[in-house]
Amino acid sequence: MLDRRHCLSLLAAAGVGAKIALEPTISRAQPLDAGAAGAGGQAERLSRSLRELHGSLRVLIRKYEGTTLRQAQEFDGDTLTDGPRQWQLEWETRRVPDDHGWEVTLTCTLEKGEAEQTAISVDFPFRNWETANYVMIPGIVYNGNRYRAIGDGYNPDYPVDMYYNPRTPLTISNNPRLASDVAMPSRIELETCSTAAPAMSFFSPKLRKGWIVLTEQGTRLGNSGLSVEESASRASCEFRISAPVVRQQVAGFGDFRPSEDRASNWAPGDSVSIRFRVFTFDADGIPAVLQKFMDVRKSLTGPTTPRNLLPMSKLAELGTDICRGNFTETKAGRYYLPENSKHFQLGWVSGMINTYPMLALNDPTERGRVSEELDFVCSRMKGRSGFFYGFISEDDAIRSEKAHPDFPAVQAMVRKNGDVLFWLIKHLMLLKAQGHGGAIKESWELAAGGLATAFTRIWRKHGGFGQYIVPETGDIAVYNSTAGAIAPAGLALAAEYFHCPDWLAVAEEAAEFYYARDIKSRGFTSGACADISQDADSESAFGLLESFMALYQYTGKRGWLDRAKVQAALCSSWTLAYDPLFPADSDIAQLNGRMAGAVWASSQNKHAAPGVCTSSADHLFKLYRATGKKKYAELIRDIQHAHAEAVNMPGHITTDYLIGSSMERIQPSDAEGKGAVGNFIKTRNSWTETNGILMALELPGIYVRPGEGVLFPFDHVEAEYVRESRHAAVVRLTNDTAYAARVSVLAETAHQSARPLGYTAFLGWPRVEVPAGGVVTMRVTRDGKVTGQA
Repeated sequence: MLDRRHCLSLLAAAGVGAKIALEPTISRAQPLDAGAAGAGGQAERLSRSLRELHGSLRVLIRKYEGTTLRQAQEFDGDTLTDGPRQWQLEWETRRVPDDHGWEVTLTCTLEKGEAEQTAISVDFPFRNWETANYVMIPGIVYNGNRYRAIGDGYNPDYPVDMYYNPRTPLTISNNPRLASDVAMPSRIELETCSTAAPAMSFFSPKLRKGWIVLTEQGTRLGNSGLSVEESASRASCEFRISAPVVRQQVAGFGDFRPSEDRASNWAPGDSVSIRFRVFTFDADGIPAVLQKFMDVRKSLTGPTTPRNLLPMSKLAELGTDICRGNFTETKAGRYYLPENSKHFQLGWVSGMINTYPMLALNDPTERGRVSEELDFVCSRMKGRSGFFYGFISEDDAIRSEKAHPDFPAVQAMVRKNGDVLFWLIKHLMLLKAQGHGGAIKESWELAAGGLATAFTRIWRKHGGFGQYIVPETGDIAVYNSTAGAIAPAGLALAAEYFHCPDWLAVAEEAAEFYYARDIKSRGFTSGACADISQDADSESAFGLLESFMALYQYTGKRGWLDRAKVQAALCSSWTLAYDPLFPADSDIAQLNGRMAGAVWASSQNKHAAPGVCTSSADHLFKLYRATGKKKYAELIRDIQHAHAEAVNMPGHITTDYLIGSSMERIQPSDAEGKGAVGNFIKTRNSWTETNGILMALELPGIYVRPGEGVLFPFDHVEAEYVRESRHAAVVRLTNDTAYAARVSVLAETAHQSARPLGYTAFLGWPRVEVPAGGVVTMRVTRDGKVTGQA
């Protein structure tokens, strides 16, 4: 078991003293010698590929006193002699087929002598560096996080200059970052487990090339370290993998604390192996680097093997039962509780989103309750401008979000308003699809239309949606960010529902703006969580993907599909690419949890979560249908299965709440302290339960194209072809879980898959009963019929 240490960190500006030996300067670095690697021409070709980026590779022995570096010695060849100590390197280098990459296993052995507090590092120094280069470390660092930072803790207050100021720069919390000020040290230190994949990358606009290095979580010495350091002149930059990790500081949720990392003690004969892959490739922009990353992110750690624990139908049954029991009446109104208090938060973490699966039950009681909540939202939470307030207390007090004493007007998140528009239209569409169009109230449609009009008005006036707005006036209170990422999807749905092409035009303009500014230029999306600053976050990334797929559906333009491919790649960078090894005594390790697919929250909130907040992420499935690219199906399957790992079930306890409940923390990093690594917070979160139900609802259990050899299970069953013809396929489903499964089946042809999937298509999917521990054989025809169960 690896010794879990700490999360990511940034070297403090004041952390260098006169007694610290300076590290070897980058100018001393020597290219990897062909003979050193023992692989002849392979090593030379690796060295040549690095030189294309003015880079090289070197290996160093680093001696520490605590977390202070005292000496760094570079290998010159394969042997390093340091007094009585003699170190030896062995290399294995091979070409990675078809990926413009190389895999290296480097073994360092102390052949003579002893060494205390010593680490080994593999360094990649690059000369002719430019601060315009895009640096990405998945799930934590985007564009180097080289932005103005505020606060010293979780969810800092905004300074006065951020209000009503369209010129304010994008502003993040106190996160690991490369320095914007040339007078400051510029260094990022991380542990591998503070990332969605142990990887570092950059893109050079000048050279039109990208670079990615992947490594493993750790070695026998424990978790490894990842660091990026620019020289004082910014003319060079060094990327480093170290075994073990030794950081001066550990980053928390917007702050830092001293690290307790320690390098290892070595005895004669001790050795350690570091395995890594390096990719150097042509790239015409940041989107190319993101897509390359998605293609190679599992190439070293290997394909994930999610385990089948909980059929999606059982998950939906338990989740809707919990939600049913949480319908309440307060002084404010009648609604399903969004979280663990009786206050109501709209959008984001379930308010008026958890109503959607309850409506899908097609149950008269729940339909009535959903109607009451929609009445409450549309009457009590709508501002005069058409925008909605984001929060109301149980005692009927509207409260401001990101309030500032100098600006008393009540503010609300743009992201929450985007959620309201998108989900409210989905409710109306679902009611019509169920045959209950007569239950739709004029007040709901007026509210939806008024919100679409408000978004259109603010776009026409400002050319953006901002991050916070004033629902009473419609003014933007805080600019910048991608908080409105899902708003184009809502506008596209509203344009279709109300037959208003102007709204669709605004949706396209806004989505194109976000793609150009945030994806092509910045390489990330940001600011969609209510508890962060304008930090990079996964929720805006998935929200913008929702918008791109909605625009593809309603315009038929292939350009939106191309943008969706890039956006899905960004989303993959937020998603755990492998199954981290957790401390042996942690909750997740005790349950043998496989957490590949957990979604990192934001660069401020350094933890992963079970699912996308708050969505089924069925847009990934729609992208899979439209492209046939299996990587999108695998990504959404990973997300769904990681979610199931966090669900509270008999013999699989993750919360202190009901069976079927779940919570939002899957914590591979030590951002919350070493004791939090791998341990669940024993509470529950409505939004994680909601997105689990939504995945069960909006993702098919089995996707099959009879006669075309396509068969992909998303549910917790095994699926295999028994036989197949041009017109039908016989498929065997095996359910090894302890629960009966009702597996939904979507069967179609490639021609049919070219047509976008409607938002209520799940209503027509047939279901197959597979008993717990049972096997069922079914016949599936090309027109989607399921027969012949046996």
